[in-house]
Amino acid sequence: MYLRTLHLRQFRNYVDQQVDFSAPKTILVGDNAQGKSNLLEAVELLSTLRSHRTSRDRDLIRDDAPLAQITASLEREIGTVDLSMVLRSNSRRTVALNGQSLRRQLDFLGTLNLVQFSSRDLDLVRGGPEQRRAWLDALLIQLEPVYAHVLQQYVHILRQRNALLKRRQEAFNNNPLISPVPAIGEDSGDRASTSMSSPATEMALWDAQLAVAGTRVIRRRARVVERLAPLAAHWHRAISGHQEELTLAYQPHVPIAQDDPAVVQAAFLSKLQERAIAEQHQGTTLVGPHRDEVEFTINQTSARQYGSQGQQRTLVLALKLAELKLIEEVIGEPPLLLLDDVLAELDLHRQNQLLETIQDRFQTLITTTHLGSFDAQWLKSSQIFSVKAGHLLASPLLE
Repeated sequence: MYLRTLHLRQFRNYVDQQVDFSAPKTILVGDNAQGKSNLLEAVELLSTLRSHRTSRDRDLIRDDAPLAQITASLEREIGTVDLSMVLRSNSRRTVALNGQSLRRQLDFLGTLNLVQFSSRDLDLVRGGPEQRRAWLDALLIQLEPVYAHVLQQYVHILRQRNALLKRRQEAFNNNPLISPVPAIGEDSGDRASTSMSSPATEMALWDAQLAVAGTRVIRRRARVVERLAPLAAHWHRAISGHQEELTLAYQPHVPIAQDDPAVVQAAFLSKLQERAIAEQHQGTTLVGPHRDEVEFTINQTSARQYGSQGQQRTLVLALKLAELKLIEEVIGEPPLLLLDDVLAELDLHRQNQLLETIQDRFQTLITTTHLGSFDAQWLKSSQIFSVKAGHLLASPLLE
């Protein structure tokens, strides 16, 4: 796929900017806070419906303008696709494909595929498990857009169950003589005369729904890690000169004995029963994929705890290259690659490895504050724009 045009109106610090892409790589050069990352953020929104910088649409709209618009023309093997998104300060955003408004925004996903790489991605290794879960979920949505709905269902059920746990916790605190959890082997019907029987029945219903929805999340996460792991290991070996072996391990909070929905659901319900008392005391759900982890090890040593900064950079680069390859395999077309001020952090060897991998097959948008760190090969195959205060100007630097 190839992003042919991008048009921003009242978006961030852009008033009205049209960009025509005409080279395999586009480099956006400028000082900080001039709008380079804003442009990449607009492309990210068209791909994922999300911004990694804010969850509020009004933050994306310039000054006091009532709305902002992002439009783009994308070339895919099926033909040209026109994408449009309108962001409003005081009402719901709208999206359209080929001029047709979509009732469900989730139907917009899967049209523009991309991989984004920035200095923030080092937090994949250094940060907490929630960051690795978010990364894994974002990749899954790229590969299987329906996963966004699967995850949304799970989060909804989780919130409802947490609300019930909180109410039961408060009820128990107000009346400690009432047991918050049925005794093992006790049917909730045996306790119909107590004030807790209805919540117990409701909890059983939420347990069942959580297990079904959670199983869908767990199995998809397990499968994508299984496919991604050998690709990442391959790239890590290549970048490290075959000196290091990277291992990705998915660690679901509910153990998977086999990839069978019934087996996983049974394990889920069993673990919920085990943690029932602890959940009641804490007033929150302690079991499920919202507590999953993805572990990275280099030569059988934790990359998070013991990896050097260089090793962690190599690991993240290997992950991004693996994402590119996996999306291309699954979708059947190469995704876009967004590099947000990251090349300066890569040494020449890692830069060349990245260049060799993407060549001209992956359209790449790159932001940087200067061109000094670029290899001549990058510049030769690139279209260069200077960015200043929300304005793009074709750069004459190489003319």
